[in-house]
Amino acid sequence: MTSSQTEAHPPAARKLSSARRWQLTGGALLIAVVVVLIDQGTKVWAEATLTERERIPLIGDLLGLQLAYNPGAAFSFGEGFTWVFALLAVAATLTAIVFAFRVRRPGWAIVVGALGGAAASHAGDRFFRDPGFARGHVVDFLAYGNWFIGNVADIVIFAAAIAGAVFMIRADDESTE
Repeated sequence: MTSSQTEAHPPAARKLSSARRWQLTGGALLIAVVVVLIDQGTKVWAEATLTERERIPLIGDLLGLQLAYNPGAAFSFGEGFTWVFALLAVAATLTAIVFAFRVRRPGWAIVVGALGGAAASHAGDRFFRDPGFARGHVVDFLAYGNWFIGNVADIVIFAAAIAGAVFMIRADDESTE
């Protein structure tokens, strides 16, 4: 490309090299694996250490540790539809894998990997934990006041969603300049 052609095509529109695309894909998939390992590892720890009856305060009543098993979605919504949440977690995981192969920016590789790992970890809970296949309950242990109890994957989903929103807003701002 000549310099005038380069100026006509912003950096995002230029094709990435094959090696760079594989780096981004590999990075996204590696982040997903790390998220699964951390989330599942903390859940194993929580089940071995905590009880459902006792809350251990970390920051007064604001944040504590307490074991809980959630058959539903956030705030125990849809408790009778655990199998639907299992399918949604699988769909989110597969979607993240597809996007991992299409990602073009490091920030998006992190977001896609984080969301994919969190979804895969929740899918693992749904499929392989009690009370049974595609009916498993998600292990929660981070008690936020009297509002809800969550886990590491929930934090990752929240943080990745905020980062993705910021990336989209910034991209919109860049396109209007």
